[in-house]
Formats: sequence, structure tokens, C-alpha cells
Amino acid sequence: MYARDAASRWLDISIEEVRPGYARLSMQVTESMLNGHDVAHGGLVFTLADTAFAYACNSRNERNVALNAAISFAAPARLGDKLVAVAEERSRAGRTGVYDVEVQNQSQDTLALFRGTSYRITGTLF
Repeated sequence: MYARDAASRWLDISIEEVRPGYARLSMQVTESMLNGHDVAHGGLVFTLADTAFAYACNSRNERNVALNAAISFAAPARLGDKLVAVAEERSRAGRTGVYDVEVQNQSQDTLALFRGTSYRITGTLF
């Protein structure tokens, strides 16, 4: 999946661990990710969380897409921060799944909480 994931490679998102229903990914905040308030753009923090969600819900080699996703920002990410997003499956029934993602910095401060609902489509990843 990573080989076809141009957005994740462009943001230099690293996959640290993936197992069924779980993914841990990381990303370093660079100057090009800062907004007008000199903190990481919320859309990029969302992208990291959404990517962790994607890897967790596709971790069983069943193709899933996002049906719904929401994020709450708790604190800003700053230049140089290493962000770690941990996605964990909360429910999986029928064609849908619910996943929670927590984004933390290198000090383990919670920066964002994300919840995504996945929808299983036909096919496999490989």
C-alpha cells in the first residue's frame, strides 16, 4: 500500500508498526507544514491521523475506504515535533469498522483525537 501512497511519501510519513486493526505512523513537522500562526497546519495533522486510520483498517488485506472521519485538536504541533499517530480498531462488523487515532508529540502530549469509520469494498490490496 505504501508503494502506491504518494501523499504519505511526499509528507515523509513513516510506518512504524502495522498489525490487524492497529497502525502506528510518524511524521516530522517541517517548516513547509507551518500555517500563518507558526504551528503545524491542522490539515496535515489530520492527514497523518487519517493515514494511520487507513493502514489500520486495511491491515487485514481487505480494501477499506473512509466513510466518515472527525478530529478534535487538543494542542498545536510545532516546528521540529515528531508526531506519532496510533490507530486502534474499536469495532468491526459487517462492512464497517470504527477506529480511534491519537496523535502525540515526542513528549507524549496529546495533540489530536481522531475517529474514523471505514467501509469495506471489494478486493484485496495485494
